[in-house]
Amino acid sequence: MRTVLNTWDRSLFDLVATRHWPGGDRVLPKLSRGADHGMLWFGVATGAALLGGRPARRAALRGVASLAVASATVNTLGKRSVRRVRPVLDTVPVIRQLARQPFTTSFPSGHSASAAAFAAGVALEKPLWGLALAPLAVSVCFSRVYTGVHYPGDVLAGALLGVGAAYAVRGLAPTRSQLAPPARPRAEAPALPGGRGLVVVANAASGQRAPGGTDPEPEIRTQLPDVEFVGVGPQDDLYETLESAAGRAAELGGALGIFGGDGSVNAAAAAAARHGVALAVLPGGTYNHFAHDLGIESAADAARAVESGEAVAVDLGRFGEARFLNTFSIGAYPDLVRVREHWAPRIGAWPAGVAAAVHVLRTGRPTRLRIDGRERWLWALFAGNCTYRGLGATPVRRHDLADGVLDVRMLLGGRLARTRLLAAALSGALKHSPVLKAARVRRLSVEDIPPGTHLAFDGEVAPAPGSLLLEKENEALVVYRLPG
Repeated sequence: MRTVLNTWDRSLFDLVATRHWPGGDRVLPKLSRGADHGMLWFGVATGAALLGGRPARRAALRGVASLAVASATVNTLGKRSVRRVRPVLDTVPVIRQLARQPFTTSFPSGHSASAAAFAAGVALEKPLWGLALAPLAVSVCFSRVYTGVHYPGDVLAGALLGVGAAYAVRGLAPTRSQLAPPARPRAEAPALPGGRGLVVVANAASGQRAPGGTDPEPEIRTQLPDVEFVGVGPQDDLYETLESAAGRAAELGGALGIFGGDGSVNAAAAAAARHGVALAVLPGGTYNHFAHDLGIESAADAARAVESGEAVAVDLGRFGEARFLNTFSIGAYPDLVRVREHWAPRIGAWPAGVAAAVHVLRTGRPTRLRIDGRERWLWALFAGNCTYRGLGATPVRRHDLADGVLDVRMLLGGRLARTRLLAAALSGALKHSPVLKAARVRRLSVEDIPPGTHLAFDGEVAPAPGSLLLEKENEALVVYRLPG
């Protein structure tokens, strides 16, 4: 059987080598070289991450992770297990041959594994994007036979291994389609075909609505032509506008919509809760954490939710008269937010975040606080509204937005605390590090807060009072979510 397969493999290789392929001599050798060390796919991933939004970054990351698993498997297991000699180039025209011939064994094809892994990884996250990449991936695979460096069987085995790597990554990190619909329990909200009865407030100061940015109204009206649209300029009071819009939505028997970032959504949530109307979130800020936890990543997603009437009841966190949908923090993080917001208009949001993190790590100092009656030195205190996934100090994503608890993470101060925390993170032992304390509670008291200390909630920074009590308002708000 093995002899038959080898004969078939060599015959097919000779067929490709001796046939004329229009345009192939100019394109395929260059494409094959461009895919060396995965550089072609890293370039595609970088472009998607820089030019696309959150879905593009997520798909690019999954593609790169799949490529890395496939490449590691090929180099550590595949080529060492089957030491197949490279094809003889006698039948391959010189114009097709690579200037630098590979020196490793032939089976399986690493280029084919990387191409298939990247395209399959992207496809598992965003099927249409994976379909668009498929011709490029197939061309890279074929180029390895065309240039004479692999037999067709090598390429087929590499491609199958690459697809398997993508599924292995999905097993470790489920795609969005695999996850249960986020945010529960379900709640009653009016279905608003065409957006009739929806009053949308757009904050001009949000991340995607900054001066020089695009006007969101045309895009929103494309999805929901019958909305009532209210713009908020730099001189307008956002809170007064939201109160008026929420009152109008209650009169119409409709809902309040907000286009903006998490700070704007926070303000809109308070107005919607006071007037007893459902809230529709149209992501328009820099991070849009709350919208993403609802499964909404675009105006089109929000439109589907509003027109279907799909909604959930969600909790609100509270301290004093203030509310938070995502997180409350005190310590180093508010300083990070202030530095990031200072630099973001000059260098962009992501570079500013990195610069702010470096600045805070270099200059930050722990703060002495009394937490539930116990004195602690803390670098940072986070309290998430509901349980977040992940083991680190910074929450990432929630599945249930109405579980009735605060997800508390504390970074403790002390000798070599920063070094110990970094070492734990790099070693994968962060969950068990004594520097990180985590708990899920229904309320948390924070006292003896030093004067001049700042706090942050949903990305907004404010001076901290001398003491405060964090509590939960269970299922206090109805929000539209993407239909599952």
